[in-house]
Amino acid sequence: MNKKIKHGYHSVEGKMPHSTEDYVFAQFKQIDDNERGLFAVFDGHSGRQVPDYLLSHLFDNIINELVVANVGDSRAVLCQDGVAKQLSVDHKPNKERKVIEERGGFVTEFAGDCPRVDGCLAMSRAFGDKRLKEHISSEPDVWVGDVDDESEFLILASDGIWKVMSNEEAVDCVKGVEDPRAAAKQLIKEALAKKSRVDISCIVVRFQ
Repeated sequence: MNKKIKHGYHSVEGKMPHSTEDYVFAQFKQIDDNERGLFAVFDGHSGRQVPDYLLSHLFDNIINELVVANVGDSRAVLCQDGVAKQLSVDHKPNKERKVIEERGGFVTEFAGDCPRVDGCLAMSRAFGDKRLKEHISSEPDVWVGDVDDESEFLILASDGIWKVMSNEEAVDCVKGVEDPRAAAKQLIKEALAKKSRVDISCIVVRFQ
């Protein structure tokens, strides 16, 4: 199968009292007479040093497979024959409490707040976060597969989307939008209408 790929992205700064820490990476490289693409959303926190490093080094370390790898709670959702299929894993502290506690950490669950590692981090896996490194992991969950004839488009988005929309709602929101950038903007517009308040970054990759 030989499909052409086009992509689009859009970002918006949230209403939290700090500058945006979301980053989008979309790049193609020619490798052995074949064009390869890397698309990534980095939902940063505690500065931009780690996202900057990944932006500079990650592509050269990707092998020639279709790979979705995630650390944290950004999400990859594939629309396959009209159906939403989540390819990533949400790394939430309450889901990995046992591992965190075995590492010497703890998980807080206060009313009105999400579960947090040591009362701070709202995810159980992350790059960086040196002060919590003994209690969290940077090991990604990895999905490897092929883009087949039923694969329509892929959504990569930070948790500003998924806090207010299900996978199915996100897919339905952009299913009829052919231009990937317009689709990414439409998805963020819908999340804002649903009162999402955090930074949002989104890439839509459409397979043709």
